[in-house]
Amino acid sequence: MRHIRCAPPAGPRIIPGCLFQHARRTGPDTVGDHARTERRPHTISLYAQLVRYGFRKHATYLAGALAGAFTNSVFGILRAYILIALWQARPGLAGYDVADAITFCFITQALIAPMQLFGGGLTIPERIRSGDIALDLVRPAPLQLWSLAEDLGRAAFLLLARGLPPMLLGAVLFGIVTPTGVTRWAGFLAGLLLAVLTSFGWRYLVALSVCWLVDDRGVSVVSMVLTTFFSGMMLPLTIFPGWLGELARALPWAAMVQAPADLYLGKAPLLDTLALQAFWAATLIGLGAAATRAIRYKVVIQGG
Repeated sequence: MRHIRCAPPAGPRIIPGCLFQHARRTGPDTVGDHARTERRPHTISLYAQLVRYGFRKHATYLAGALAGAFTNSVFGILRAYILIALWQARPGLAGYDVADAITFCFITQALIAPMQLFGGGLTIPERIRSGDIALDLVRPAPLQLWSLAEDLGRAAFLLLARGLPPMLLGAVLFGIVTPTGVTRWAGFLAGLLLAVLTSFGWRYLVALSVCWLVDDRGVSVVSMVLTTFFSGMMLPLTIFPGWLGELARALPWAAMVQAPADLYLGKAPLLDTLALQAFWAATLIGLGAAATRAIRYKVVIQGG
């Protein structure tokens, strides 16, 4: 049996209250590095299990998800009637007809939960406040990828449990547009995946802000306002005039809702839209990776 000598962890001294913990890694033979090395052959299996775990964890609360689907459906009906009145008064507004507007309404209602448009979905802020983040940083998988795998499972479950019911109800009551052809369906599914990645990247950065700001409530409120206004959840961003519309469609929040909705409706160029989504997903996840490295050296822990 091969024996591995691990250097004793040079753990920082923890002082009660809110403090800054300067964590110094001891080199390649730390416990975390050895764990990652030993587990490397099973990385794909590990992440697959994490996706499954995220799905099953949220499936435990099926009644809550169905209640949320009912709420989304009711508000979808109310929004649909408002949009019908608007498009009857302004036919062809934003390049949509009435059927497109109704479909856009129920698509956005279906995306609220999978994209976590009102924020949250990650337990990182609570774990930072409790100090459990120290354990997360020495797991056999990086904190960011671990969280991403669980979040993909969460999004998959909520898309089925809270996303499909509003769409089905909208199809029954109003009639909605459906993509025609394999290319549009494939483009929409790819855009949906990139939207989830973009949403995760943004929410992960908001969650990590607790390390520096101690309290994430202010950042979360600002994030919710920006996401609600600039994602296209309320109204299509193509309605926004001039430079404001161009800016809104180029921001990362548009990649979460407006982009997949336009791909579903066939209102946006496929490759350009996917490229914009991929850019923001890669950028936000890259910033999250840099922030994760930073908190290894400077972590805020609250409590004893």
